Amino acid sequence: MKKVMATVFGVALIAAAAGTFVSCAKKESSAKSSDGKVLNIAVWNDEFVARFDKYYKSKVPADVKVNFIQTPNQGNAYQDKLDESLLAQSSAPADERIDIFLVEADYALKYVDTPYTLDVRKDIGLTDEDLKNQFKYTQDIMTDSNGVLKGVSWQACPAGFIYRRSIAKDVLGTDDPDEVQKALSDWDKFDGVAAQAKAKGYFMVSGFDDAFRVFSDNVTTKWVVGNKITVDPMIRRWIEMTKTYTDKGYNNKANLWSAESFQGAKKDGKVFGYFGPAWFLDFCLAPNTLDDPAKGNVVGNGSYGDWAFCLGPQGFSWGGTWICGAAGSDNISLIKDIMLTLTCDKDVMVRIAKEMGDFTNNEPAMREVAASDYQNPFLGGQNHMAVFIDSAASIDKSCMSMYDQGMTEKIQSAFADYFNGKVSEDQAWDNFYTSVIELYPNLTR
Repeated sequence: MKKVMATVFGVALIAAAAGTFVSCAKKESSAKSSDGKVLNIAVWNDEFVARFDKYYKSKVPADVKVNFIQTPNQGNAYQDKLDESLLAQSSAPADERIDIFLVEADYALKYVDTPYTLDVRKDIGLTDEDLKNQFKYTQDIMTDSNGVLKGVSWQACPAGFIYRRSIAKDVLGTDDPDEVQKALSDWDKFDGVAAQAKAKGYFMVSGFDDAFRVFSDNVTTKWVVGNKITVDPMIRRWIEMTKTYTDKGYNNKANLWSAESFQGAKKDGKVFGYFGPAWFLDFCLAPNTLDDPAKGNVVGNGSYGDWAFCLGPQGFSWGGTWICGAAGSDNISLIKDIMLTLTCDKDVMVRIAKEMGDFTNNEPAMREVAASDYQNPFLGGQNHMAVFIDSAASIDKSCMSMYDQGMTEKIQSAFADYFNGKVSEDQAWDNFYTSVIELYPNLTR
């Protein structure tokens, strides 16, 4: 684990000594901005690949080869591989250098305050006019300590509660999103419906971590203040709620991303709903509702189509993917056009929303889709985009830190044993602090 963290901090620590490389890399990039014949893009799955292929591939010059370097996220493999590649940029042949790499919200700050990410405005060439319609928080996340924007995204990730229509009808007598929202508009009401669902033989949520992001995204303090680990009251509230739900049988004791968790979404599943943003809805949940994946996304294939969306008891956001230009690239002009097309072009943003289900990072585009006849087949024909808009505009990421990914993983792991009754709450806290300090030796309790 310490080896992993050496890599996690490697970019930031070595950055101070990398001035010579960065200076040379930027000069080379400017001089050869249109000369690159290979565009190397580092990714961890095919989410961006699918959008690139559908909305940009036709614009790639005929003499340029696009090479997606895909490394799975599991076990920190993607970041480890990316760090290794970025550290080798100065010595790598031009056609082997990373040109674009993607980052997620939980570890974006690791790369923002380093010279390995290019300035979106000064180095790549996007203007304030180009960027004006993006949701502010998506830029705040990728802005370094000097106010420099280091990455852009095609998506914004406000989130809510994705619920099973047939279960809502059985428990509440309605599956109408407005009426279900009234029944779930605060945590006391949510708890009350959880009790009703239990009485009918259902689980309100699938497992321990389902609601974690709702609470962690509404904290008012960072995980670390100075070098001291700080646990926000919202995190403690998640622990209290999850223990109660586990003891009362309101959840199915599943861990997030597990087969058991998604089993509850099958046609014969008993889970009322899942918390998540648009990417979770279409990219994660929907495929797991299908009885026969070979038949595809067809209403009636498993529980596909038997779902709807509402805000739930508390607004929040979860995740997101940002496009970064890598220092040392010889494809600056192409990077600029990719960023313009996939994150700034209103018409493309509308198409991605309607065709791929993303809540895209362009407010006028999302207002257009919300007012249109767009229907999401997974959600029984619901146009859920309007629910997202006000939430996206109000998202505040001021409490993000470079420790978020590690803290999230460690607290979920440590408290799973407490929720299952294997250890006391005090022991779970001890286990959490021990694992975190092993991961981040510079921190204290």
